[in-house]
Amino acid sequence: MTRKILTGLSSQAYEHPFDRQALTALQKMPGISLLLKKINEYGIDRLLRLLTLGSEIKITPRNFPQLHQTLVEACEILDVTPLPELYLSRGQGHVQSYSVGVEKPIVGINLDAMEWLSADELIYIFGHEIAHIKSQHMIYHQMAFVMPTLKHLLSSTTMGFGGLAASGLELALHNWRMMAELTADRAGLLACQNIDVAINTLLKLAGLPQEYLTPPVIEDFLVQAREFSSDGFDSIDQVTKVFSYTESHLSWVVMRSSELLKWIDSGEYHALTQDNNLNTTTSEEIEKWNFLTSW
Repeated sequence: MTRKILTGLSSQAYEHPFDRQALTALQKMPGISLLLKKINEYGIDRLLRLLTLGSEIKITPRNFPQLHQTLVEACEILDVTPLPELYLSRGQGHVQSYSVGVEKPIVGINLDAMEWLSADELIYIFGHEIAHIKSQHMIYHQMAFVMPTLKHLLSSTTMGFGGLAASGLELALHNWRMMAELTADRAGLLACQNIDVAINTLLKLAGLPQEYLTPPVIEDFLVQAREFSSDGFDSIDQVTKVFSYTESHLSWVVMRSSELLKWIDSGEYHALTQDNNLNTTTSEEIEKWNFLTSW
């Protein structure tokens, strides 16, 4: 499949408004500065990196060349440099991906993602994850990830941080994390440049293996997603303040698919990919140029 390389792409160009609103609200919350200070004091960034390096398999052009090249292509399309490190974790019975690291970003997927997803679908997944890096939201992303452990640690000390949950900061943080997924989904679509691929990937994230993705299943899911959109759910950022905190295991794939379909229907996606201000080339042209310059 030929894809456009979106050189010069800004993360603000595809940022979801719910993401922007939720982050602004989070940054205004009392206690956020103290929490950021404690994150740095405890070395959370280095800790998460150490956990990955010590537990998971690093993907290189030598051991898994096709998987590594897929990440390279996603980064080229979305104009993300330098290339983050890629790691593979054990299977868990469902597709999982993540990104950590403020100073030295890491993208990770599990064995189920590698086995369940096609090359095009992995482009979507990698595009989704590197969007968190490109948007420079990793510090908040990691904060939400370690919040349960950090809250327990802080509440057992005399730092005066026991009122964290009561202050609403934790709730605002988890709400933003959910809204940031909508921005990352848009980046995933810009990476794979095929809404069918994006929808199929989200269905697999919901737990459906390839053998269940029949035309009737996909068609009915699209109807469900559009019906969800038509319910006037523009207040989703308010509703998920409860659900994203208490039900963090939920995939929200219907809502996320609905938002992608709305973005396409609005014409904003196509306008962005056709933007003359972007220096667009195709993935085939990049591959040809890399081949020629390697000699």
